[in-house]
Parts: sequence; C-alpha cells; structure tokens
Amino acid sequence: MKFKFILYYAVYFFVFLSLSQAQKLTRFVDPFLGTGGHGHVYPGATIPFGMIQLSPDNGDQGWDWSSGYHYSSKTIAGFSHTHLSGTGIGDWCDISILPLTDTTVIRNEKIKIPFSHNKEFAKPGYYSVELSNQVKCAFTATKRTGLHKYQFPTKEGWLRFDMGFEINWDKTTEGMLQQVDDHTIIGYRFSTGWAKGQKVYFAARFNTPIKSMVFINDSLRINHQAIGRKIKAALKFNTEQTLEVTVSLSSVSANKALLEIDKSARTNFEVTAKNAEDLWEKELQKIKINTNDTVFAKIFYSSFYRTNLAPVISNDADGQYQTHDNQIKQFTLGKNKYTVFSQWDVFRALNPLFTITQTDRLPDMINSMLQLYHDNGLLPVWDLSTWEANTMTGYHSIPIIADAILKNVKGFDYNLAFQAMKKSAFQQGRGTPEYIKYGYLPVDKHGWSVTITLEYAYDDWCIAQVAKKLHQDSDYQLFMKRAMSYQQLFDPVTGFMRAKDSNKKFIEPFDPLLSEHGFDGQYIEGTAWQHSFFVPHDLEGLSKLYGSSENLVKKLDDLFAAPSVLHGDNTSADVSGLIGQYAHGNEPSHHIIYMFSALGHPEKAAHWIKVVTDSMYKTGPDGLTGNDDCGQMSAWYVWTSLGMYPMNPASGKYVFGFPLIKDATIKLPNNNIFRIHTKSSGKTADSKKYVKNIFLNNQRITKGFLTHQELLKGGELIFELN
Repeated sequence: MKFKFILYYAVYFFVFLSLSQAQKLTRFVDPFLGTGGHGHVYPGATIPFGMIQLSPDNGDQGWDWSSGYHYSSKTIAGFSHTHLSGTGIGDWCDISILPLTDTTVIRNEKIKIPFSHNKEFAKPGYYSVELSNQVKCAFTATKRTGLHKYQFPTKEGWLRFDMGFEINWDKTTEGMLQQVDDHTIIGYRFSTGWAKGQKVYFAARFNTPIKSMVFINDSLRINHQAIGRKIKAALKFNTEQTLEVTVSLSSVSANKALLEIDKSARTNFEVTAKNAEDLWEKELQKIKINTNDTVFAKIFYSSFYRTNLAPVISNDADGQYQTHDNQIKQFTLGKNKYTVFSQWDVFRALNPLFTITQTDRLPDMINSMLQLYHDNGLLPVWDLSTWEANTMTGYHSIPIIADAILKNVKGFDYNLAFQAMKKSAFQQGRGTPEYIKYGYLPVDKHGWSVTITLEYAYDDWCIAQVAKKLHQDSDYQLFMKRAMSYQQLFDPVTGFMRAKDSNKKFIEPFDPLLSEHGFDGQYIEGTAWQHSFFVPHDLEGLSKLYGSSENLVKKLDDLFAAPSVLHGDNTSADVSGLIGQYAHGNEPSHHIIYMFSALGHPEKAAHWIKVVTDSMYKTGPDGLTGNDDCGQMSAWYVWTSLGMYPMNPASGKYVFGFPLIKDATIKLPNNNIFRIHTKSSGKTADSKKYVKNIFLNNQRITKGFLTHQELLKGGELIFELN
C-alpha cells in the first residue's frame, strides 16, 4: 500500500512537472496589476534587474505617480528610460521621448497626448500603445538599451527629446543634446530630488536619417550641441516606414553610451522582445505552480514578476560607474553593480526569497552594498544612484547580509561585511549614539524613537549571529545585549511599545491609534498597534513581557479587532489595507500573522492569511492594496502562496502558514527540486480552515517551520488541509 502511494505521487508529479515545463508562464503576468490604487508600479518594458525601465509617463504629479504612471490618467507625456517600482517617492524618469505628428505644440513646457487603455498592451519585456495622434508606439529592452518602434499616420513625423522632464520631487539641474551625425544624437540629464547629483547619459540611433533638429529652451548653443536646464529638441523624420530608435544609457559619459549602442547596432526589435520574454520565462520557471486556477496564477506570477524588478544594474558594461559627487570609479567587487536598495521594505521577505531564487545575482547585490560602504562610509539605508537617501529607519542592509552569510551564500567577503555591519551599528547619526547611551532611543533626542529602537535591536541581533559564526565572541555578547533593547520600551499596563524620554518616563498622553506622518513622530508610518510586535528575533522574550504566550496571542487577536481608524492631524497615507489595526498595505505588519503559527496557533494564522489574500491581492490595476515597495508586497504573496514565510528574515526558518497553491515545484540554486503539495480532507476548497498535518519526505513534522537547509536538500512537503 505504501509503495502504491509513493508510486501515485511520483507519477502525479512527473505529469505535473511535464505540463509545467511545456507551459509559458509569462502569459500569466499582468504588468498593469498594481498600476492603479496605491501600487505605484510601472507597466513598461524591462528585463530582470535591468538598467533600462522603458515606460510611459502620464505627465501628472502626486504620490500615486511615483513611478511616472497611474492607470487613472488619460494622457501620456513621454516615454522615459528609468523608473522606480512601487516606491513611495517619485524620482528618475530620465531621457523622455514623445512622438508628434506636427510642430504646433513642440515648444510647450509639457505635452500630454490622450490615449485609451483599449489600445494599450503590456507583457514581460514589452509595452505598446496607440496615442490619440494615431502614432503606434512599441518598446522593448535589453540590459542597458531600450528599443522603440513608431508607426506614424503621416509621411513626416517628429520625436521630441525632453531633458527637462521631471516628476514630483525630482528637478533637472542641467541637460544636453547634441547631433553626432544624421542617424545619431547624444545627451545627458543631471538632476536632484530624492537622489542628489544624479547623472544619466544616453546615445540614440535612428534607422532613418534626421531631416532636421530644432533646439528648444537652450541657454547655451555651440554648433550641433545645446545645453540648458529645460533643454528639448524636436527631430524631424521621414515616417513613411516604421521609425525605429535604439537608446543606450550610461552613468559615466555620452561616449560610453555610444559604445553601448554600437554593440546594439544590429539589434532587431522583434528578436530583442523575444529575448526579453525568454529571460522573464527563465525567472518564472524557478517556481512552477498548478495553473488551473488562472485568476490565482495571474496574481501569483504577476507577484513573482515584480520580485525581479529591483534592485537594478547601475554600472557600465566595463564596470565603471559615476558617484553622486562626480567620481568615476571601477566596480571590482563583482560584475554588476546595483542601485535601488529599499532596505526597510525588502529585508523582510524579498531578500530571503533571493537566497532561493537569485543566488547568482545576490553576491553582486551584497558587493554593491559593500561598494557603497567604501564610497559613502556606511552600508546603504536607501541607496538611489549612489546617493544615500537615508529614508526610513533601521540599518537594514545588516539583516540582508547576515541572512546570506548565515545561509552560506558565497561570493563576497564575510569579514569585510562584518566590519561594515559594525560601522553602521556605531555610526554617529540616525540616533545611534543616543540609542547606545540610553539603551533605547529617547523621544526627546530623535524622532521615530520607538520604531528605531525596535529595529536597531533586531539589526543588532543579526550582527550577533554573524559574530557567532565568525567566532567573534565579545562582539556576540555585546550585540546580543543590545538586541534586548526593545524591552526598555514595553509598557505592561497598556501592552504596547511606547516612547520614553531621556529620563525614562513614558510620554503622555498615549493614544495607540495616533498616526504622525512626520519626522518627529514616535512610530514611522504607523501606530503603536502596528509597531509594537516587531520583535521577530525574540518571540519568547516578548511573550514573557506579556506574561505568557497566550497573553501575546490575545493581544494579537485584539489587533485584528481594534477600530480601523487613525487619529491625528497628519496621518500617514502608507497605513493602508487595514483589518482592525493590522495594516497589510505597509511593511511593519507583514510578519504579524505568522506570529500566530510561531506561538502555537496555526489555525488563527490560516484564517487571517485567507482574509488578507482574498481581499488585498486581486487581478487588474487595483490589484495591490499598498505600495509594492520594490517587490516586498509581492514577495509576501509568493511566500504565503507556498505556505510559509520568513517571520524572522535572517533566522533561516520559514514559519508555516496556509498554502494557497495546490502544487508547486521550486528549482533550487544547487539544482535540487523541492516540491509542495496540498492534500484535501475531502471538504470543498472554501471550507478548508487550517493545516491538519505536514509531512516532509513522508515524515510527519510537528515543528512549525522549515529550515533553509532542509529546503535546499530538496524533496517533498505535503500540507494536509482540513
């Protein structure tokens, strides 16, 4: 009987694997998912982690246009080559190009051409749209090059290059455009905003000669070159045939961009689009799920797609890059240097996912952080174009690097990384000296004091684990003591982590529903409810503060039952997706549901997982509840779909939840295969309430988690649902 059981599942998985291999997974990806609501993602053409993100910009301003595009808009003001995915601050949108059929508006500061979503299409590596001027536009990308196709309804047409195009916080400081020959122009855009001292150089080549070139808003002109803060140029072409444009970027110089474009001289648009889609297919094939439920498959693979959008390559092909303070440097620690490190968001789930899906790229990502340590003196908090934006709290490069070290990811210097970690932990800014002096961060010394204390404590725990692995015993003892700093802010009367002043007195009055969206608030982007449970490294210690684990579970129950309101005159828009005071639209809540499982109540975790996934992840533009934040929101869904989550991101333990998939196969970095299967008790899908039993390689396991090392061995995990 046992042999028949094993044979049945062997045949089942062989058939499942065969079907999965034959199926194109890119067809389940919708790049428009999350472009509405507050998702802040862009729909344009890119390859996994590529320097180019060629996407439309609406020309509108505001928080929901942080990626340059929002589905509610009805116009397009240009197609630019750099975009941020899911962030809460707008920047980039460099090197903007707009096709025109006449010259009546070419001197306008901004041109917004209407379009219809009915004539818009996107898939991985490709985007197209027909504008109201009847120009049909299509785009694809390689690592450092964007390809454009324009079909004009007229015999003559224009392309307007706008180096002064800017969104939200970003402002152009200088632009340049120059005609090199009758098929080529070069230029640059320098800007300041979220990223200070940003420089993007480009070269553009056309498949048909330039008939004329008109400079607009220049302040300095020499022959075929013009410079100006708002510089634009209108290029006239014969457009009886399709106009094709190849645009390459460099962070160093226009000449380097020309070298890149020369490498793309024979690049074919259709072949490039096919290659881009193949690169995406390769990424998606790393996790294969049963796709009979097409709605679920679209949400899953659109989520998995977005986990491969950031960080992005920022150096030239020869390894050179330019810093925000104008230094030309060579990246020697790895092959590709990356930027867009949204550490406060992605340390929680995205980077732990990378230790499974991106072990070939992860060492270069970490080496990029170490390069920033060399260049800027500290590990990045939020790196954008080599500029330390210092956005958000904690020093969360540390758990990312610690996770990789503790999982034995190779390809970077562990000792250098440990040195950099300690430098961040003893820095002279961001409230760190006061945190060390008082054992917590007093609210009268620095804003966001509660959040910073809790997050520094966790980061210090991560340093301690690396110290232990590297046999640095005194450092281990020091940072383990600092990791307990969270205890200083616990108020046993209210059951919350609360702000104290430098005299160790709690701040009064206290309102657990108060949200203060400013630098002087006690909790960043949230309330006491959302932040008080961030002790992922010491759940046992947190339980003791509450008197018992059951008391902590009761407090978690109260979290979901609390009023879904925020108090205060300046509440944070980031606090979204509320169920009680659980806010799934923002990162501080992401680990909380899995605390139920870790505390011995997987049935409660299962209940809330189903509520969150049913209500806050959907298809269509409004499919995301909050900012995707460079893939963190999506990574939560990928992990959760597989039935587990890194509740403590650097622990190497994946706490069990409630699987959404029926079957899944994970291709591991060591070429092993890990299979996940759910067995039903016979009830209908809607009536399944919790995980009754879990089997790993036919052995029932009673612990509530799977270790990374167990996962790497491959095999089969079976969830028996009831």
